[in-house]
Amino acid sequence: MLNPLSPRWRSYFTLFQGCLLSALGIHLLQSGGMLMSSTAGLGLLLERVTALDFAMLFFIINLPFYLLGWRSLGRAFTLRTLACVTLLSLLIKAFGDWLPLGDISLPIAAIAAGLLLGVGLAMMFRENASLGGINILALHLERSRGWHAARTTACWDLALVATAMLVYSPSEIIFSLLAFAVLAVVLAHHHRKQSTSETPARSEQQRLERARA
Repeated sequence: MLNPLSPRWRSYFTLFQGCLLSALGIHLLQSGGMLMSSTAGLGLLLERVTALDFAMLFFIINLPFYLLGWRSLGRAFTLRTLACVTLLSLLIKAFGDWLPLGDISLPIAAIAAGLLLGVGLAMMFRENASLGGINILALHLERSRGWHAARTTACWDLALVATAMLVYSPSEIIFSLLAFAVLAVVLAHHHRKQSTSETPARSEQQRLERARA
């Protein structure tokens, strides 16, 4: 019998909340013509250049990273991440069709998007999942080398912004950097770095034990 109050279902609900917050953040960035952090940013950049659908690009870009996730972070992490990426792609498509924002204030949109994405990613990291792509690489380096995931993500974002300068306007770049900064601060604040000895399976077991307490 399904128990919606069990640790497993609470974990699934937390992942859904993280995906929902992240999708809203990306929708704000899309509506303001700004760039997104991580692999989603590459998807937005390619959408600007190719005019292909972002949801499809985001899903395809993440596919090669699942092998790294499966080998280094475990099957449970990879399957949860795949589910989150799929759900996020569907939510972004739905928001684009059903939630048009029109003209929005870029500073407010950048700050709100950074907050939403930072909290959303932290919730997913806590439940042994991510939004794929660079998130997988960041968590792999965190658990194998001790590098905080926020630092790896920030390095990727700087390289992404340098490339985006060829396509985006100066104002779009400036406000994208604002969103990146807010995201990095929020993620660094809410995400606890895992040690090299802390495996995904052990982290999942400890999390479930805390939830039962």
